[in-house]
Amino acid sequence: MIRKQDDFYEAINGNWEKTAVIPEDKVRTGGFSDLADDIEDWLLQVTKDWQARKNLPKSVILKNFIAYHRLASDINARKELGVKPVQKILKTYQNFESFSDFANHIVDLEKDGLPNMLPLSVAPDFKDARNNVLWAGAFRLVLPDTTYYEPGHAQGEALLGKFRNAQTALLSEFGFSSTEIDQLITDYLALDAKAATVVLSQEEGHEYAKLYHPYEWHKFTELAPELPLNDILQQLIGEIPDQIIVPEERFWAIANQFYSQESWPLLKSYLIVKVVNQFTDYLSEKVRVLGGQYARDLTGLPEAMKSDKAAFYLAASPFSQAIGYYYAQQKFSPEAKADVEHKVTTMIDIFKQRLQTNQWLNEQTISKAVTKLNTIVPHIGYPETLPERLSRKIVDPSASLLENALNFKKIEIEHHWSQWHQPVDRDEWHMPAHLVNAYYDPQQNQIVFPAAILQSPFYSLSQSSSANYGGIGAVIAHEISHAFDTNGASFDEFGSLNNWWTDDDFAAFKLRTNQVVQQFDGLESYGAKINGNLTVSENVADLGGLAAALAAAKQDDDFSAQDFFENWAAIWRMKARPEYMQLLAASDPHGPAKLRVNVQVKNFDTFFATFNVQPKDEMWLDPAKRIQIW
Repeated sequence: MIRKQDDFYEAINGNWEKTAVIPEDKVRTGGFSDLADDIEDWLLQVTKDWQARKNLPKSVILKNFIAYHRLASDINARKELGVKPVQKILKTYQNFESFSDFANHIVDLEKDGLPNMLPLSVAPDFKDARNNVLWAGAFRLVLPDTTYYEPGHAQGEALLGKFRNAQTALLSEFGFSSTEIDQLITDYLALDAKAATVVLSQEEGHEYAKLYHPYEWHKFTELAPELPLNDILQQLIGEIPDQIIVPEERFWAIANQFYSQESWPLLKSYLIVKVVNQFTDYLSEKVRVLGGQYARDLTGLPEAMKSDKAAFYLAASPFSQAIGYYYAQQKFSPEAKADVEHKVTTMIDIFKQRLQTNQWLNEQTISKAVTKLNTIVPHIGYPETLPERLSRKIVDPSASLLENALNFKKIEIEHHWSQWHQPVDRDEWHMPAHLVNAYYDPQQNQIVFPAAILQSPFYSLSQSSSANYGGIGAVIAHEISHAFDTNGASFDEFGSLNNWWTDDDFAAFKLRTNQVVQQFDGLESYGAKINGNLTVSENVADLGGLAAALAAAKQDDDFSAQDFFENWAAIWRMKARPEYMQLLAASDPHGPAKLRVNVQVKNFDTFFATFNVQPKDEMWLDPAKRIQIW
């Protein structure tokens, strides 16, 4: 029997893990996943009833979802069409005679929702988070991170081989000969390998404050002289921009190696492979399954999602906010909403109290931090209004599934580009209410908790208050802590990149966060090593969240430290496929679930006292090594 004093996570979750079964079409099961699976089952039944014209919703938006879902569920029609819907699109790319010919059609491709390999987008300005500006990204890689391309990487070569095998089987369905397929994949991987030498690593990409590199527009255009950027942007936003933010500086420094006539043979193959892969979900079952093979290889999934479930998720995607709103109206009570809102207010007050009694910050920095806390905007349960553009997604019954999908995509793309130099919409959620998750947005200084996560084991009116604080309380405080993690700390109360710290205080902060890096760096998870720098922001948020939630729980007369810590361990229980866990270790800023429990609780004196952990026990950590930041 495993003792809590030796492995707290295993002692709480070990018996569950022995009997837990990972669904064949899932990468994991556990706290978050169990909730998500229950919601999935409920939505599948509800939408199945809608398909049978039972209990139909009154929402016009959902009526269009139902019509779109019906198209997605018509497996026979999709089989009959085969790959024809994409063959017409492929012809467009195959007929491009030169890079210049392709470049002159980039705007049309962009507006039509088709691959064009121009990673420009509109997003909030780091220096003025109230307005949207232009950003320049880079190509996405085949492998999970740039580190996979290093010589001798244990998985890199094997995964590239699996990618080639999966693409060979898929491309053969589109009528390419074996010689053509070999050339297409070879070219694709050659361009991918070139991109891998310059794009940001996962670790670099998660250091937000270091990504802000504004370029004068005319200087940026000089980086890709064969790309008609002035014409492209004139057509997309109606004028020539004054500047652009370039986080992917290395990529754009060699942009002529991607956007030029010399590179055209590789880029043309790259585009053709992209087109094939982008639309597999809208075609026959055989093609859909083939299209997901590489993703299954990456994550260790033994089988593809069943056709009915895949059809639901495909149809739900463009209507996700409306489906989430429906879910919340059915499942999230006003009483629960009011109680969670109270908990959020409590957690913010606790954070404020802890800041005001902080011993390592001076008054100036504390005052700025409290100002930031006072301006955090919480969103609980579901958005009050849905995006207007959802009402414009009207199904054309005479068009195919893919044609309707592209029409919906055109609406989203038109909206996206219309946001340039417009105020940021701070009311629109980045998650639907039926998603089991939560987030803090540093550029809007807001925390968002969808209805889906606001239930047991995270939260329940039937659980003890201490258990709720160890669950949803710690999650809420985790998101608040992101305002003061290694990324959020660089943004002010308006969400703008702005150093509001004194030099001495920021140095003290860095000293403490570096200790968090060291606590996690190099720890093993499923045979992979944890990158302490990649996971530091989430680990700092876990530490701050747990500290604030514990302080809040202690205010109750019936406080139970045992309930608090045991529910913290229970919400993170997870059983996952080894391939998936290795993937997370390389690319996910969150630490593995077991370490999020065991490493974090060791920083709290209350944990040692509650469970009588002694120096001889495995869970022991010397008091001098225990870390507290917030």
